[in-house]
Amino acid sequence: MKRDQDQRVTILGAGIVGLCTALSLEKAGIAVQLIDSAAPGQGTSFGNAGVISPWSVVPQSVPGIWRHLPGWLLKVDGPVTVRPAYFPKLLPWAMRFLDAGKIARVRDISNAMMAMNQSNVALYKDILRGTGEESLIRDSYYVHAFREPEKANINGLEYSIRRDKGAQLQQIDDAELHALEPALSKQFKTAILIKNQARTLSPGRISQVIADQLKGFQTPIIQNRVVSIYPHHSNVWNIQTDTGLLQSSKVVIAMGAWSAELLKPLGINIPLEAERGYHAEFGNTKLSLTHSVMDMDLKMVASSMENGIRIAGTAEFAGLDYPANNKRITRLVAMAKNMLPGLGDNQPSTWMGSRPSLPDSLPCIGEIAGHSGLYAAFGHSHYGLMMAPRTGQIITDLISGNTIDIDLKPFRTDRF
Repeated sequence: MKRDQDQRVTILGAGIVGLCTALSLEKAGIAVQLIDSAAPGQGTSFGNAGVISPWSVVPQSVPGIWRHLPGWLLKVDGPVTVRPAYFPKLLPWAMRFLDAGKIARVRDISNAMMAMNQSNVALYKDILRGTGEESLIRDSYYVHAFREPEKANINGLEYSIRRDKGAQLQQIDDAELHALEPALSKQFKTAILIKNQARTLSPGRISQVIADQLKGFQTPIIQNRVVSIYPHHSNVWNIQTDTGLLQSSKVVIAMGAWSAELLKPLGINIPLEAERGYHAEFGNTKLSLTHSVMDMDLKMVASSMENGIRIAGTAEFAGLDYPANNKRITRLVAMAKNMLPGLGDNQPSTWMGSRPSLPDSLPCIGEIAGHSGLYAAFGHSHYGLMMAPRTGQIITDLISGNTIDIDLKPFRTDRF
């Protein structure tokens, strides 16, 4: 298809969402340029657990979650932590988060998540087809592992939502679990399997494969820091970078946790939090996992990657620019070795990144009201890898003038 050089789109952010959006636009014949201060896909997109699940349809906030929060916050190895000085700033976001956990809202949010995630495995396989890197995606289960069998309620709300939407679930006992994943600690006594999904052996390499495909379209990938954006006139946006000024008729904001700060000068205020996550990757090990495994007590995920076993998770609220919490990293490594005792004294590489999290677990997607030519594609929280291909399709349809096959109301930037 001939590329329309007169309709250049500038995508701010070359993480997995920006890359998938760029590839979708280029395949539709629309010329694109990307701008990011880092190499493609090597920021927050690089460090996740690699889960690609059509059944990630349960939001972070659910009924009754408020009962667990005090215990999580007080535990040194709890799944959530907040820097004490950051509590006052986080409080308005936290109140919206709890409000999103009301049962009626959870079901609506779940429907929106399903629309974004239902086809994610097939879309990634399509993206990788013909690249020689098809093996980066592997079909797998999501193993939710429990130490206490009474906590594994397959008929509870979160699993019922998945089952109602078509997920195949199975509960297995101690022996079946350790036959499936022998590396897991014997502390785990049962698991619920979520079937028919996938995992990637390297989120970072998937991003690089997409970036390589964009080279075939001669897509410029500009490594600059975006300082500000502002309208030049009705049909053009100015993009100020640290090395100069660029202009574009259409701009897609895909800068993850940094997106809201960029939009504030335009009078667009979005309750976007930088929810920091960590990973530890153990490279010098013979251990392996066949599936992605979540420790349901500590809310962390273990998965085999190209370079070893990666343990990823935790949620830390401390602000966008606060340094990594070394105590949090130390605890994550200790928890990983508790989950997988065969890791022994192995010392991992570690990483920290900031998830762009909105209170209702849904991203902002679509043209921003009152700002013609300015599109949102950010705020994907824990689901950026999963929702990226669908986000790219939606932005492409909007810019192309195609019929949109999804209700975008749940993703509007002015919904808060």
